[in-house]
Amino acid sequence: MISHRNVFLQHLAQTSDAPMALEIKKAQGIYLIASDGKRYVDLISGIGVSNLGHRHHRVAQAIRKQVGKYWHTMVYGEYIQAPQIKLARKIAGVLPQNLDATYFVNSGSEAIEGALKLAKRYTGKTKLVAMKNAYHGSSHGALSLMSDPYFSNAYRPLLPETYFANYNDTDSLAIIDHQTAAVVVEMVQGEAGYLPGNKAFLEAVSRKCKETGALMIVDEIQSGMGRSGKLFAFEHYGITPDILCVAKAFGGGMPLGAFIASQELMHCLSHDPVLGHITTFGGHPVCCAAGLENLNVLLKSNYISAVEAKSKLFRTLLVHDDIKEITGVGFMLGVQLESKERLHAVVEHCIQNGVIIDWFLYAEDKLRISPPLIITEAQIKKVCKVILAALDATQNTV
Repeated sequence: MISHRNVFLQHLAQTSDAPMALEIKKAQGIYLIASDGKRYVDLISGIGVSNLGHRHHRVAQAIRKQVGKYWHTMVYGEYIQAPQIKLARKIAGVLPQNLDATYFVNSGSEAIEGALKLAKRYTGKTKLVAMKNAYHGSSHGALSLMSDPYFSNAYRPLLPETYFANYNDTDSLAIIDHQTAAVVVEMVQGEAGYLPGNKAFLEAVSRKCKETGALMIVDEIQSGMGRSGKLFAFEHYGITPDILCVAKAFGGGMPLGAFIASQELMHCLSHDPVLGHITTFGGHPVCCAAGLENLNVLLKSNYISAVEAKSKLFRTLLVHDDIKEITGVGFMLGVQLESKERLHAVVEHCIQNGVIIDWFLYAEDKLRISPPLIITEAQIKKVCKVILAALDATQNTV
């Protein structure tokens, strides 16, 4: 009988030559349970998705309740569906006043694509500015915002008139001018290794956008929904986006994203041409029901307020001669090692000992630590022991 692993390798399109290839039987809380019964701590939250852990009981209950009513009914924007309007109203209530109109999509890449179109349509301009070493997705427009040609050269030509500033370098913002439709920026650069924005730099980006009439698109796809220690990372900086992109943890484990702006901006997608942006499954009622309950739990619990103290616990415990530094904010921590070879050895050792950990696209010598917000102090102490043991075990091996 052919194994699931063989089917996975033969019939599923692969994204790399070396997938983890763990066969997952079940997931609950911070744990993934493999087909052989072994439990793994998901210390990367499925790459920033499971902020409430896997299968949170209240999110699961909301999904079951909505499944009993209706699933897909019509393409986006035609029918009035309670899960969509409840979530849109709820998210508007916790965002700045200008972010009062939500366009639901299925993923972060889709949110970025919609935001780029909205910026071009509203401003009538075509120039885009992104940051070097940023990651916003791998669809065509999102890929155009990646500065590293390794990831983009094979898919050219990409979007024209796309330029790159240096993150945290105010002088490089001179490329933002009156021909710029939008500046796309993360508050914490994710795939660069969890690098927080400098407050003066991000304020300068916001100011430059206002001076030139460019729209500031803030990508909170990784950093949103409490991971930074606030519901959204832009709250740390006192900045108000023109367009906000969310996904990953937004759906509580279900595929849900959104780009959010003012009614004035969003209205331009409804005419000249009509259907300026459209999706079949965006805002799926089951996903919106999950997203709503996910947001309710985050707002009514102390999970977000506890992030800072738990983050400090990681930093306090992860002390080792081979750790060069720990960057990041909240539960977005990048642990700097001396080489990617050492990192891969540490990752393998951690996985063998029941802790799923990973690295970054642009920082293969940094461990990614982004656990579910529900992780306890006792659980943090256990995983830190595993990481430190992996560092000890891999000394002088690479």
